[in-house]
Amino acid sequence: MIRTARRLERIDPFYVMECAKAAEAIAHSPACDPARGGTPMIYLNIGEPDFGAAPAVQAAAARCIEEGRTRYTAATGLPALRERIAAWYGQRHGVAVDAARIVVTAGASAALQLLTLALFEAGDEVLMPDPSYPCNRHFVSAAGATPRLLPTGAAARYQLDAAAVAAHWTDATRGVLLASPGNPTGTSIARAEMAAMARAVRERGGITIVDEIYLGLNYDQAYGHSALELGDGLGESVVSVNSFSKYFGMTGWRLGWLVLPAGLVPAVEKLAQNLYICPSTIAQQAALACFEPESIAEYERRRAEFRRRRDFIVPALQRLGLPVPVPPDGAFYAWFDCSGHAASSWDFCFELMHSAHVALTPGRDFGPALAERHARLSFANSMSELESAVERMGRALGR
Repeated sequence: MIRTARRLERIDPFYVMECAKAAEAIAHSPACDPARGGTPMIYLNIGEPDFGAAPAVQAAAARCIEEGRTRYTAATGLPALRERIAAWYGQRHGVAVDAARIVVTAGASAALQLLTLALFEAGDEVLMPDPSYPCNRHFVSAAGATPRLLPTGAAARYQLDAAAVAAHWTDATRGVLLASPGNPTGTSIARAEMAAMARAVRERGGITIVDEIYLGLNYDQAYGHSALELGDGLGESVVSVNSFSKYFGMTGWRLGWLVLPAGLVPAVEKLAQNLYICPSTIAQQAALACFEPESIAEYERRRAEFRRRRDFIVPALQRLGLPVPVPPDGAFYAWFDCSGHAASSWDFCFELMHSAHVALTPGRDFGPALAERHARLSFANSMSELESAVERMGRALGR
């Protein structure tokens, strides 16, 4: 028997993917075969936009291949792409970001791995909200540190605040890992609260990391800000993690970026050189076209469509007896309470997979505090699929 590393004991299975496997198995059964009178599975479990890369991005990738521009880039990414990303912050958020602080990565996942390896080690603790995206805490665990999940609730928009950070900070605490907007809740952190947290962390000698991969998909001006905008030097001291996957629709292209305090760039670059060499050259060349006016216009059209879907699905879930305690102000998730129908969100989701052929994600992945009562629905699907899913769920739930 092959011996595996003990670090694997600290990492749970990714239950989203386990549920996806179960949904696929049901989808290939006669009950889901239209030729036999069945109804196809509707997948509202995976956080992937139904829109792909913009036409200009696809064309740029084709040109890159045709012209043979496929050699390695610098580990920190194409200089032109780093400059475009820096300009994007100025245009979108009114904040000046030095391109030298930007490191392009092989997706936000690679960004978080580089970051956690550069910052954390055995004996360190990192404060995180419960619920939160599971892979983020597993990156911390894989680096040998301990993710410390702090239960949150609807009153706090399922986010940490400065009071919680101060109350739970210990000698072992190295920093906080936040997400705004968050997954699975789609809720964001108010500017004043983000500033108070970043200040509390800085005063204690720690680091504030903010996962902002859904920031482009915001629907409320009160929350559509980046942590990089914070004043009093706080914006230069935080780390922002971002991605081309969600707002820009480039999920399988595996391209993301970090905005780092200047002093952290050499450490991350050294790790990137050794672990990844560089992000995909083709994806980087294509991503330059993300910032063309016609591409931005397309992304904004999509953002409006996601908002329309949110405005449909949240009240629809309410009518089904599945309340969404805090409506999402960003991303494309609804975090709903299913306790009125089942004692376990796991059982609830599997029952709907079988009876309604609708795939959802139970709360188990996102932390123990609310796992049994809550589940996540992704409204990244077309409106017609969302309407069909609500109708099927209504029949299955007797509504």
